[in-house]
Amino acid sequence: FILVGFGWASDNMWPVITSLILSPVALEFNQPKAPLLSLAQNIGLLGGAIFWGFGCDIFGRRLAFNATLGITAAFGLIAAGSPNFAAIGCFAAFWSFGVGGNLPVDSAVFLEFLPGSHQYLLTILSIFWALAQLLATLVAWPLLGYHTCSETDLDPCTRSRNFGWRWFMIAMGGFAMICFFLRFIVFTLYESPKYLMGKGKDAEAVAVVHKVAQKNGKTSALSVADLEIHDEGGQQGVDTAAALKRKLEKVDLTHVRALFRTKKLAYSTTLIMCIWAFIGLAFPLYNAFIPYTLASRGAEFGDGSTYLTYRNSLIIAVLGIPGALAGGALVELPLFGRKGALALSTILTGVFLFASTTAKNSNDLLGWNCAFNLCSNVMYAVLYAYTPEIFPTKDRGTGNALTASANRIFGIMAPIVAMYANLKTAAPVYVSGALFLGAGALTCALPFESRGKASL
Repeated sequence: FILVGFGWASDNMWPVITSLILSPVALEFNQPKAPLLSLAQNIGLLGGAIFWGFGCDIFGRRLAFNATLGITAAFGLIAAGSPNFAAIGCFAAFWSFGVGGNLPVDSAVFLEFLPGSHQYLLTILSIFWALAQLLATLVAWPLLGYHTCSETDLDPCTRSRNFGWRWFMIAMGGFAMICFFLRFIVFTLYESPKYLMGKGKDAEAVAVVHKVAQKNGKTSALSVADLEIHDEGGQQGVDTAAALKRKLEKVDLTHVRALFRTKKLAYSTTLIMCIWAFIGLAFPLYNAFIPYTLASRGAEFGDGSTYLTYRNSLIIAVLGIPGALAGGALVELPLFGRKGALALSTILTGVFLFASTTAKNSNDLLGWNCAFNLCSNVMYAVLYAYTPEIFPTKDRGTGNALTASANRIFGIMAPIVAMYANLKTAAPVYVSGALFLGAGALTCALPFESRGKASL
């Protein structure tokens, strides 16, 4: 559970890391288009999700499970020595390529070894997201708060005066390397039996089941003959082409059409994709630039010190933990349910963003950002629980793929919008807030309430 949690933590921690180093990197390299760093990250995340999602069905779960963290750690450490903005952008794309594979690979590994009676643990893994943000900001406060150029500095921002973000990259890359070491060296992960069966390696699959049972003090009576009884259709293809064909079935047009076969289902599928797309653009458009906003707005208020910027980022991150837990409680409230919790939290997220534009000092801005982070964590907790529940079981994989694709594609647009809307103005905040309000309004129009009901 904890080793898989490393992957969940990495998925949220590294985008937070990018947001935390954005301001000092832009100052040191005198880069007016700082959001290009976030663009490089989002392209890497999309590429990683596609490559590792398909790849783990070709070369196995075990290799992908270890490689994703290893790649992230290696390029995170290398990035600390970046000589210019182009280099840090490339390294951000490379470490994000590793990060992008964490959720699709780790969730597959976890579910394929997990008994059906304990599948609720997959939901509980989301607590690692909030803890990861807290860890990153906790480390950033002393390193970036004391060893980083400020927006208010009159002297040129040189490498020697701005070394904090490099120490920060070394610290976080080192943490990722420790996680990789624990996975690869200390803990023995067996290849997934389901993957081995799909490759026609029934004997190896049975051997793994026996080893896992023995490790847990149990015995298993499973034999190769038991698997052959159910292999009436012949052995599955074991080459790369066959593996790709099986993977592509998740986005087979038959399953896509099934999600639009009735007017009500088509309406529901379209709305949930739009909600994921709106949030995919709105959330990174603001959240990915919070430290940058705190620093630039703080400079306008006359209290934009780096110490205050990263201290406030830490306080904001703390609110993510109760937000994630509150989301789990709200969805079970009578006469409120998933739709009510999602609509309210999404609309409040947008409202608090608009309210942040009224801040007269850094304390006001901190308060509004705390409220934003609390509500946005509630929103994501509910959204991740509600989305798979409204898709028919046999088409759920395709439904999840469509919503995730909409989210990632619109996420790539966020830094582009941020560049041309100018982060030093309130324009990106208004765009982000309007998108959250729009997503909340669409939530109210969803036709299905899944609380207290079996999945479709």
